[in-house]
Amino acid sequence: MKDQLNRTVLIQQPAKRIVSLVPSQTELLVDLGLEESIVGVTKFCVHPKHLRKEKVVVGGTKQVHFDNISALKPDIILCNKEENTKEMISELEHIAPVHISDIYTIKDSLELIEMYGDLFDKSERAQAIIDEITLKSKTFKELNQEQAKLKVVYFIWKNPWMVAANQTFINEMLSVNNFENVYQGVNRYPEITLSELKKREPDVILLSSEPYPFNDSDIDEFKSIFPETKVKIVDGEAFSWYGSRLLKAFDYFEELQNTI
Repeated sequence: MKDQLNRTVLIQQPAKRIVSLVPSQTELLVDLGLEESIVGVTKFCVHPKHLRKEKVVVGGTKQVHFDNISALKPDIILCNKEENTKEMISELEHIAPVHISDIYTIKDSLELIEMYGDLFDKSERAQAIIDEITLKSKTFKELNQEQAKLKVVYFIWKNPWMVAANQTFINEMLSVNNFENVYQGVNRYPEITLSELKKREPDVILLSSEPYPFNDSDIDEFKSIFPETKVKIVDGEAFSWYGSRLLKAFDYFEELQNTI
């Protein structure tokens, strides 16, 4: 079969031993009913919470212990173009077939769910998740279409300041919320200065709960510089985790809209 980079992935189907190196994809596997087939995960695979105690933790998303992965004798290793490095993937391909996702939109996410349904013989469950996400997305957009379009900036890091711009899944989620990303004209995750941000005049500053754990002291710091701008810490998983996390994301977005 093909992965989302249009690479041919040759495996014996269905794969029985899975190593997942992407937290949101690990959660998706569990929701597809594949928990028993997962043999290796990353230290960032925090959903469901018990998983890291029961599976072999093989490292993070950028660095892994290749010997530990090899010892697990996986049938397939699941990666993501953004989260995992090219060098890492090249080495992993010596161990087992590697399936790479490439997610920028909800459509991409639904495509991945369908792929996993086919790959792991869980098509019926995959379609049920796709249908539910599609319905939740449609309902949220209908409820939110009358909302005024706010200009926002979405911070993912501090020291240096980094934001989510165009060509990111986060940007897609901002658009779903009817937000105008003030860094729409820039790609990926640029470093910025707060003095430069002032010129863009955001209505709302969003501070993600991950990967940098922004807290109340950061809100105070921003308020001292942007006293007239609303500053809010938001659930980073809702904005950046794709797959079955979208089942919960739209409920969160509805609550968020009521607080901004």
